[in-house]
Amino acid sequence: MTPLTPLQPWIARKIGCPPEALTRTAIEAYQLDRLQETLRLCRARSSFYRQKLAGLPAGLTSLADLRAIPFTTADDVRERPLSFICVSQGDIERVITLESSGTSGLPKRFYFSVADQELTRDFFRVGMSTFTAPGDRVLILLPCTRPGSVGDLLAQALTRLGATGIRHGLLTDVAQTLAVLHAERATGVVGIPVQVLALVRAAAARQFPRPRLKSVLLTTDHVPDAIVQAVEEAWGCTVYNHYGMTEMGLGGGVECAARQGYHVREADLFLEIVNPVTGEPVPDGELGEIVFSTLTREGMPLIRYRTGDVSRFLPGGCGCGTLLRRLEKVRFRWPGRVALTPTHFLTMADLDDALFPLAGVLDFAAAVSPQELRVRLQAEEVAGLAGAARQALATLPAVQVARPGVVVEIQQGGSPPAGKRKLTRTPS
Repeated sequence: MTPLTPLQPWIARKIGCPPEALTRTAIEAYQLDRLQETLRLCRARSSFYRQKLAGLPAGLTSLADLRAIPFTTADDVRERPLSFICVSQGDIERVITLESSGTSGLPKRFYFSVADQELTRDFFRVGMSTFTAPGDRVLILLPCTRPGSVGDLLAQALTRLGATGIRHGLLTDVAQTLAVLHAERATGVVGIPVQVLALVRAAAARQFPRPRLKSVLLTTDHVPDAIVQAVEEAWGCTVYNHYGMTEMGLGGGVECAARQGYHVREADLFLEIVNPVTGEPVPDGELGEIVFSTLTREGMPLIRYRTGDVSRFLPGGCGCGTLLRRLEKVRFRWPGRVALTPTHFLTMADLDDALFPLAGVLDFAAAVSPQELRVRLQAEEVAGLAGAARQALATLPAVQVARPGVVVEIQQGGSPPAGKRKLTRTPS
């Protein structure tokens, strides 16, 4: 029998409800109360939201009333980051700067208090307990150096579980990282999908025996099914997915043992799925853009923040038996689509699903215009790969309709990038 996600009793305790008495009604009543408190805080302390909420009713009578509040966007944060802060700047413990991928060129800055960072540690502790036990040793392939960085918070959370977080940092040398993995007797790994893939597909991996891993958690980027399959087959472990973003406080949701969708930290975040064009809510089961509001954050609360991530709430129950909602794995980023025709678009996720099943592919970069799709593959095995890649790309619906020229170049070896991967638009 699949065990219940540990997020359910944790959420029950956070909202002040006995775990055995938790209901959807209790969760939603708590969320409404916390949204009311967040709105009061923002009106009193945030100059951005004071202006944004002017003229709107002071309170909410239902969760549906939240729809009357305008969205908060990434551009809002880029242009006026300090106007979101609801505590004194002296109470800010951590500032995270994300370089811009938009047209303004301005970075996004997010501010977190001591209490905000504690919320993240606590979620990491509970989420990791899904597949981590006391005594386990987890290799962390995420930024770890700075206090309050994602890897630092994760290591602290693992300590609270009675496990050990091995602070490694991002992958730069496959052989060196595999040596650490074996020397430290790691039982788990947390990392970026393409970086973990390099540990199983790069030529250096053949120099090492199969590690004795129980679990791998993939995070920070789109997780193609082909990468999950490659890691599980190579290492004989179970691969889990995590969904989160800096804006959410780094953690958002994590798969349970059933691996049938993310369970979201519903005591800290209220999620909506909306039509990305109209902004109207969509029913469960229908794809749309993830929008979230923070429920417990004090440093920089966000109300109806548009993530750009496309997913859906899954109807029906989870195999673990929880009453928590299930969020499907993110399909793609709405702003990251590239139009090949007025009605046919290409996404990085489309290319992931076409190219990562090919043997030896480590990563790729892609640039596209209506006339040409140019892909540069990083790979260990190159014989016949260019032709196989062209065939795989030709199966994509947008490519079949638009029929751009497809150019495939191959670079042998090399380390995968550490940052977010994106599809580059080139002029027509």
